[in-house]
This record gives sequence, C-alpha cells and structure tokens, in this order.
Amino acid sequence: MQAPAHLSPPPLASLRAQALRVLCTSDPGQKAAATHALFHAQQAGHTRLDPAEHLQPDAATPLPGRPAQPVLIAPVDVPQRSPFTPEGLVMLLHAVAHIEFNAIDLALDAVWRFPDMPAEYYTDWLRVAHEEATHFELLRTHLQSLGHDYGDFMAHNSLWEMCLRTQTDVTARMALVPRTMEARGLDATPPMQARLRKVGTPAALRAVEILDVILRDEIGHVAVGNRWYGWLCAQQGIEPLGHYRRLAREHSAPRLRPPFNDAARLAAGFSQPELDDLLQAASSRS
Repeated sequence: MQAPAHLSPPPLASLRAQALRVLCTSDPGQKAAATHALFHAQQAGHTRLDPAEHLQPDAATPLPGRPAQPVLIAPVDVPQRSPFTPEGLVMLLHAVAHIEFNAIDLALDAVWRFPDMPAEYYTDWLRVAHEEATHFELLRTHLQSLGHDYGDFMAHNSLWEMCLRTQTDVTARMALVPRTMEARGLDATPPMQARLRKVGTPAALRAVEILDVILRDEIGHVAVGNRWYGWLCAQQGIEPLGHYRRLAREHSAPRLRPPFNDAARLAAGFSQPELDDLLQAASSRS
C-alpha cells in the first residue's frame, strides 16, 4: 500500500547537483560551511548519486562563485612575501588561504563536471572538498587573529585557469590539477615551514602547525588524483607516464622545479620512475 503523499519522505538531493550549487556560492564562509554540510549529508545517506546525470550550470551564475575580494592579478604581479615581517607573514598566510579556497572549488568541480565515473570517484572528491574547506577555515581564523581576513591582499587565478583548460577531459584533469598543481604543495610546504620556524613568533609557529595538517591531508588528496589518473589510463589502455608528458605539453602545465619532496610524493602514490622522470625533466630545463 502506497503511503499518502504528505507522509512520503522528501526526495534525496542529487550529490552532483548540490556540488555545483555549492561551487557557485560566492561567500567564502558560506561556501566552506555548505561544503561540510554536503559531505555530512552524503555520509549520512541523505543524497543520491546519479553518475550519468548531465548537469548544465546556469549561464547567469558565475562559475565558480567568488567574493569581490581578493583582486585577481597575474601570478608574476603578486608581491613577494617574506614571513620575517608582520605584514609579510600575513601576506604569506593569505596566499596559502587563497590556494585552499581555490582547492575547495577544484574538488567540487571534479564532483559535478564529469559524468559516468564510479561512485567512489565522487565520494573521494567530496571528501577532498570537505578537507580543503577545513584548511581554509584554519588559515582564515589565523588571519583574523592577526587583524586581517581573506581578501585583504591580491592573489592570482592559475589554479582555476588549469581547471578550465581541462574541463572537457577528466583524464587531463586528474593528471594536471591534483598530480601537478596541487602536488607542488607537497614540495613547497616543508621549506615554507622551515622559514616560519626561523621566524619563531607564536603566529609563525601556529602557521607551522596548520601547515602540518595541510601537508598530511594533501598527501591524501594527491593520492586521490593518482588513483583516478591510473584508473582512467587503465580503462583507456594508455601508458600513464608518456600520456602525462603529452597532456602537460598540450595544456601548458607549469614547469616543476626541484627540490621535490620524494617521500611525500611516494606516499601520495607516485612511482619511482615518475619521480626519476620529473627530476630528469627539471634538470634538462635548468
């Protein structure tokens, strides 16, 4: 016997459609909170997943949603940041917060944009978005404790630009966003922490603690990219290393420079031949 309509449970929200909705949210605090809420709703079984659903964003809605600040400029025009002055420290923290805010968008975009992937792909990237939102909140709270906020300094848009360049090819997205753009953080974080330890102030040492959390989680995020890049290459009968080189050329990926954090990259699922190739490519350009 069918239950009366007024007693029927409400329909479950589409996970991918909700990811697109959160991606279009412009207020940073609201976006982080909505990302957490979507993750917890999925964990509780309150969403439905239709991998074959083809979604189309509203042409009138900016993608991604962004606040009016920070002003976005070319990467070469972003001022240099030294943590050895109070302003330099907050500028450095702001730059990392901007990366983490963009990383929320990158993960949400991976959820909504690409249909017909295994269910684990979508849950993997939603978890990444949830953790990136936590990173952003940690950094923003620290900035606020120092009398500043996200948006106070200029920033660049290179992460989202790579997202756009790979928007029609999920294999390229996995190769060049988590495994290239985000993996650079694995290399950059330990030297940044070393400089902050030399600064030695409570604010700098709190930043080191936050970066410990970020580095730990980012190893897992890059591993997600490695996992799905390998899966996609296997599905298509593609040799991963050679295909990566082709994708990097075709999509104008940034040239990576040493030193590389081999231990973190190995923990994130890079193979030793991939690390050897990375070092050889960097050496040939030096």
